[in-house]
Amino acid sequence: MKYLKGNSDLCTGCLACADACSELFFKEKNIQKSCIRINQNDNKNNIIVCNQCGKCMPLCPTQALSYNSQGVVILDKNECSGCLICVAECPCACMHYLVEENAPFKCIACGICVKKCPVSALELIKE
Repeated sequence: MKYLKGNSDLCTGCLACADACSELFFKEKNIQKSCIRINQNDNKNNIIVCNQCGKCMPLCPTQALSYNSQGVVILDKNECSGCLICVAECPCACMHYLVEENAPFKCIACGICVKKCPVSALELIKE
């Protein structure tokens, strides 16, 4: 299994991770198009990223979600009906959707955010 682990105590809220993610997958710096989110609560930056739990998979009526060989939940956009059940039911709020996109999107544990974090608040775990 491969997933991202965040250390919110180290996170400065600089959003370098979110910028890197959106640039890689959407070719623009736009934190709304990032698979990783940083929520600021009580002067703490909480890192929110998919833990690859797979709880979204059985909810998908078209079976567009599945695990790949590394244990990462992958969305097949060709199979996705756009019902957004996965977005509504994700227990960690890690499935994202924007009106201008045709399908939801989520973290695939690519690690670009880990490389760009200046304080090492993110780690790519491979079990």
